[in-house]
Amino acid sequence: MNSSGSDQKAQTAVNFPRVALAALRCPLCETPFALADRALRCTSGHSYDVAKQGYVNLVGTAPGDSKEMVAARAEFLASGHFSPLASLVASEATRDLRRDGLVVDAGTGTGYYLSAVLSRAPAATGLGMDTSVFALRRAARAGIAAVVWDLWKRWPLATASADVLMTVFAPRNPAESFRVLRPGGMFIVVTPSASHLSELRQYVDLLGIEEDKLGRLDSSLRDFILARRHDCEIELTLSPEDAHRIIHMGPNAHHARALHLPGPVTVTAAFVVSVYRRAS
Repeated sequence: MNSSGSDQKAQTAVNFPRVALAALRCPLCETPFALADRALRCTSGHSYDVAKQGYVNLVGTAPGDSKEMVAARAEFLASGHFSPLASLVASEATRDLRRDGLVVDAGTGTGYYLSAVLSRAPAATGLGMDTSVFALRRAARAGIAAVVWDLWKRWPLATASADVLMTVFAPRNPAESFRVLRPGGMFIVVTPSASHLSELRQYVDLLGIEEDKLGRLDSSLRDFILARRHDCEIELTLSPEDAHRIIHMGPNAHHARALHLPGPVTVTAAFVVSVYRRAS
């Protein structure tokens, strides 16, 4: 085998470490995978190629966030605007995490928040699921086991395989979250507050935040025990370019009109970090 092929296989091994590979299950027959010839092959013979960028697509066609949305998100997050939130999430995720534990990020996007967790717990393994191939290409480059998957379906993960589960601004699947998280494991959910980016609403129509969002969240996760809840507010001074990015890196990109600002604007990014424990 030539050296180029060896390098490709080495990269695949990095993006699918032992702990993540052991947790994955074939979506067709739910049997374990092995890594062979740059593909994940289950014991029943089903095979899924690992893309050259390091992610694996287990769901087939998956539109997810567009290339433009992902680029806007990556550029905005790289500026460090949301680093206080990432730090808070990482602190909670690693609070009781065993040294070689598995952290699953459902709706990982580019892997920004999961990467923050792994920077604090380098011996842990991160596995991220998302529908956007464009986002997962970036997550895979960060050393995350990146899996294209629809979060509304049964997850391709073994029961009780995750030590920590995260959902940051992503759809929540309570039943699968409960199944995949080990008893006593922590489930971290990040949601926007009602005042999130309220200052921008005078310039552009933004999606509204539903009333009693936290009550609805707690009700949907009634099989979990709420352990802690944190408010996280970050005052940001955004250039017109970053204001455009923050709007177009998420669902607002699908309906918001062009944003025209005369100069920098000060806005408040407001979030709630809810930490649940999976009951035994």
